[in-house]
Amino acid sequence: MLIINKINAYIGLLLAVIAITISPMIKVPFKGNWNLYQTDSRLFFISIALIALTSLCLFVRQLRAFRLLSFVMFAWAVLMAAAVYFKSNHYFNSKFFDKVLAKTIHYQWGWIVLLVAVILLVTSVRKGENLWPN
Repeated sequence: MLIINKINAYIGLLLAVIAITISPMIKVPFKGNWNLYQTDSRLFFISIALIALTSLCLFVRQLRAFRLLSFVMFAWAVLMAAAVYFKSNHYFNSKFFDKVLAKTIHYQWGWIVLLVAVILLVTSVRKGENLWPN
């Protein structure tokens, strides 16, 4: 039987929404801080869809699906970080311009918030004993 820590799940979902929608992910010179939508809109919409499915499974009490989607969200966060890294380091297909661009673009604190959110989601469901006999 799966047991859920609702406080961790709710805080994880809230932090994931904050990290993906409004927190800055990268700092671009002359443009300022960019969130995930300004960085790549496809990553943004897929991430919002994953969060929506995860929250739906939480509210409907489908804990197996919630646990699976939490692990998918963790893998997706790692894949997003790698995709943004490779996009910023191989943008022009020229070694010189890519080096210059990679030195000027910096990651912001939004990635840390996303990592904390995903870790809270993954650790909110665990296997446990049924305390109430049938």
